[in-house]
Parts: sequence; structure tokens; C-alpha cells
Amino acid sequence: MKIVKKNISCSIPEGFVQEIHKIVGKNGVITNPSDMTPYLEETRGIYVGASPAIIRPKDTLQVSKIVAMCSKENIGIVPQGGNTGLCGGGVASGELIINLERMNEIRSIDTINYTITVDAGCILSDLQRVSEENDRFFPLSLGAEGSCQIGGNLSTNAGGTSVLRYGNARELALGLEVVLSDGRIWNGLSGLRKDNTGYDLKQLFIGAEGTLGIITGAVLKLFPLPRERQTVFVANKDLESILKLLSLARNCSGDTVSAFEFIPRIGIDLSLKHMPETVDPLSDKHDWYTLIEFESGTSGNGLDKVMEMFLNEALENNLIIDGVIAQSEEQRHKLWFIREAMVLAQKPEGASIKNDISVPISKIPDFISKADKVVKKICPGIRPIAFGHIGDGNVHYNLQQPLDIEEESFMSLRENLNESIMDLVQSLGGSFSAEHGIGILKVPEMVIYKTKIELELMKLLKDTLDPNNILNPGKIL
Repeated sequence: MKIVKKNISCSIPEGFVQEIHKIVGKNGVITNPSDMTPYLEETRGIYVGASPAIIRPKDTLQVSKIVAMCSKENIGIVPQGGNTGLCGGGVASGELIINLERMNEIRSIDTINYTITVDAGCILSDLQRVSEENDRFFPLSLGAEGSCQIGGNLSTNAGGTSVLRYGNARELALGLEVVLSDGRIWNGLSGLRKDNTGYDLKQLFIGAEGTLGIITGAVLKLFPLPRERQTVFVANKDLESILKLLSLARNCSGDTVSAFEFIPRIGIDLSLKHMPETVDPLSDKHDWYTLIEFESGTSGNGLDKVMEMFLNEALENNLIIDGVIAQSEEQRHKLWFIREAMVLAQKPEGASIKNDISVPISKIPDFISKADKVVKKICPGIRPIAFGHIGDGNVHYNLQQPLDIEEESFMSLRENLNESIMDLVQSLGGSFSAEHGIGILKVPEMVIYKTKIELELMKLLKDTLDPNNILNPGKIL
């Protein structure tokens, strides 16, 4: 476990926290060390932070007042959502933490405009539920949806399993409300789909991880609630056939593919070993599998016939070896559990080095083939586990500790392994961070793989919007 050292002067004037206390009320400040622990330790246990206090405002005006005070005293701030990030973006290194968990109101829902306006602290699953209760669908879905907050999702431009059809968080936001580094509030809560009046300011803050402003509210796109789903789990002989299968699925279904996930055999084997609820849906073992889902906003639309036609054509073209269609919602959940369990099953198997990369879809087989050779040369016995959202080019390329070496020896190779992988990703025109963001973890890669002009432009934005560098200092840049 790495301890993050204080990297910014954060001298708190006497009485400062007490003044904040007056703004946010008795439940709005946490200073007890044991109560602060969940806000200081990040999900993977790589980083442990430090902060003089956890501030929990109830509304945007309170955030504005707090930030204005911090700006005046040049006190660093770490904006924090559900603290489910995977790159240390919400870890404090001596700064105050502003956690938005008490800002969790659904402000309004406009079913005719297909929009929902929410506080940044809304839990993603709550947002999904309220949308469904109003006969609408919010498609962002990821493993942490029961605890992550929409403000954090937007700040990291979260992806998830439905990007193929609906896009990343960036594509799902129509408007934002943001507190700037001096405490001013920018109200950009527009539900317009067409507004061609200059710069699209909201895009500055989506994916910026709280370094340019604190997202406090958002207007999000809604969609018709899916009335019919067809889910199938198939076996494939190789990755090339999976790519052809993706094209066939999109063509056969009229591009109603909402999810297209690829899974390696090792992922299923680890899930069967460590996750008792896992069921191997096919009788024989195969190298690769694909979990595919079609969905339609109308019922009785013949989606079952579409699936049947798709599978018949896939069999005729030798793109699949075997498969099973979910016959109930329970069976659908069991098939999806395989995908989810594979992530959880890696932890009890030992240390794991995780990479979240993207390459052009057509180059995924080339990447995995070359990456496997490279990492096995560096670390004989290593167990690569490649899986993810093949429909949008996002590969989670995880490296599992070999069975015959100690964790410390394996982790000592981390830098060498990651550098080799990222060099390969760069050569294929890819990205070293597909959906997890930068945080602390990937700042070194920013310096190596971003061009000089890209870094200069980002620094220019940072210096302009946060001249005193008080917003999430040390993250991204």
C-alpha cells in the first residue's frame, strides 16, 4: 500500500474549520480520524490520503461559500464523489476534502424533453431507479453504480457496459452547474439539444476530475425504457471471429446492440474457483466468449426473431461455436454475473496489475497477441486476463501474479510491464486510459504519451480556470 505524501501547502488558519461548520451545519464536517478513514482510502488500497477535515455541503451555495473561503486563504481542495475511482483522483494529500454525498436530490424530471436534473451527489443506481419509475431509461451502468455518484461519473467521463449504443458520460450530459475556483457559480443547466452559441463550456469540466471546477448539478439525457431485451452468451474460437460477430450483430439488429463484452476462459475459471454463484453456461471449454445484448424500446418487436437470425448466420459463418440465450431475467443476471465475477475473482488469486486501455476496434486482436508475448517475456508464468467492452475498443488488460513467485517480486516488475504495454498501445494509435481517468496513478503516462502542445493547452486551461492551483492539485497534470 502506498502512502501519499502531502504535496501542497495546506496550512489551515485558526478558526477556519469552525467557520465552515457554520455554513454546513453540525453534520457537515468530519474531523474524527476513524470517521474520516472511508474518505481517505481509495478503492484498490493503493493510496491512503491525509486531510484536516471532510466537508459535506448540502447544496451548491454552500459549496460556493466554502470554495470562496479556500480561494481567499489559498487552501487546497479535493472534490470527492463516491470515492470509487480507480486512479486516486479523489485522494487528498493534505487538502480539504469536499464530499458531495449529502447533495443527493433529484431536482426535476422532464419526461417530454427526456431529461433529468440532479445534484452531483446522486447515487447512480438511484438515478437509474427514478428514471425507470418515470418510464424512462438512464443508460450509464458500471460495477460501482450502487455507490458511485453522478458528479464523479461526469468528472471522470465514466464509460461502462452501454457505451456502444449510448456513449460515455460525456455524451449523456446536456448541461452542468459548476462552482469555479473562486467560488462563483456557473449555471449551465440547460436541457437544450441544440445550442450553437460558442464554446461548449460543459465539456471543459467533464473528464477534468475536479481540477477546473466542482460539478454540483447536471442535466442528463434520458431514453425510452427498454421493453424487450435479448441476451446471449456465445463461445468463439478467436478474437478475429469476435470482431466479425460484432459487425454482424450491428447489421442484423438494426444497430440495437446495447452491450458487447468479451471474456477469456481464464476469467471464467477464476470465477468458478472463487465466486460460488458462478455457473459455467456451456458444457465445453473454449478460449473466448462474448456476452451480447440487444434491446428495444418497444415490446413485441420481434427481437427474439432478430436474435435467432443473427445466431443462425453466425453459426453458418463459423463465428460462434456454441451459445445460450437467456430465457428469463434470472438467467440474464446469471450471464452478466460471469462478467462481473471475473473482476472480483482476481483479488483472491494474488496481486494484479490492471490496465484500462483502448485501441481501434480492428486492432484489438493484434494488441492482445503482442501484449501477451511481451509480458510473458518480462515475467514468465504471468497470467494475462484481457476482457472488456470490445464494442468500443476498451480492453481491461489485467496481469495476474504467477503462481510460483511472491507478490513483492511480481510487483517490482510493474513499471517495466506497464511501460511495455503502453508503448504498444501508443504504436497502435490507442489510449493509456479508456474510462478510468488519470488521477494520481497515470500522471507519469501523461508526460510520456501526450504531445507537448496537448500538455501546454491543458496547462493553459488549468492556469486560467484555477490560477492558484487549489482544485485537486497534483491530479492529471
